[in-house]
Amino acid sequence: MSGHSKWATTKHKKAAIDAKRGKLFAKMIKNVEVAARTGGADVAGNPTLYDAIQKAKKSSVPNDNIDRAVKRGAGLEAGGADWQNITYEGYGPNGVAVLIECLTDNRNRAASEVRTAMTRNGGSMADPGSVAYLFNRKGVVLVPKQGPAGEVVGEDDVLGAVLDAGAEEVNDLGDSLEVVSEPTDLVAVRSALVEAGIDYDSAEASFIPSVQIDLDEEAAPKVFRLIDALEDCDDVQNVYANFDVSDEVLSAVG
Repeated sequence: MSGHSKWATTKHKKAAIDAKRGKLFAKMIKNVEVAARTGGADVAGNPTLYDAIQKAKKSSVPNDNIDRAVKRGAGLEAGGADWQNITYEGYGPNGVAVLIECLTDNRNRAASEVRTAMTRNGGSMADPGSVAYLFNRKGVVLVPKQGPAGEVVGEDDVLGAVLDAGAEEVNDLGDSLEVVSEPTDLVAVRSALVEAGIDYDSAEASFIPSVQIDLDEEAAPKVFRLIDALEDCDDVQNVYANFDVSDEVLSAVG
């Protein structure tokens, strides 16, 4: 997952100053609203809501927007939509498997958006179950190597904090460290980092591929374009793909 993670992490940093920031904000607000609807507005008793709020704050989503989303989701304020989770499966260039998670109030629109993005960018839709088995659901916490006060956070620091909390591995992604666990251990891992005084960027359940396809300089841009097109769809929340890209290829394609 390292190539994909590094690429996604780099994109995440750029997103805060990107022209697409409004679209990113909208997706995070949607996550907050759904988390509040599913588990209630009490952050202490709803870890999914806590993590959704933390991620939104890290991406500079205004607090007023976050608060209103919590109220809408919990039914304390009018205007909440009937969001539905839908997952689509497909293949991208070079046979890369793609999982697309949508959060939508219009299933037909979501399906049309995803299908159009896939077919226009060298991808194809697949039957349910034909791709999902290549991925495992995991808890993923991203820890920046440089803390808020400028302190350097090392792999050993993170390992020492999270091993007893159920972490399975810590991966070096360049500017950040990726802590992987079972989804049920996500809260414990995140809490262990906080107790150790280690700042983190995001904590969420994610899909990690069990098999990866290495991409060369010709294939990588094609896959990146497909994922960019999918992520640009309003109804798409997350895109997962089973590719890996070496540092050399990542540098070559910019």
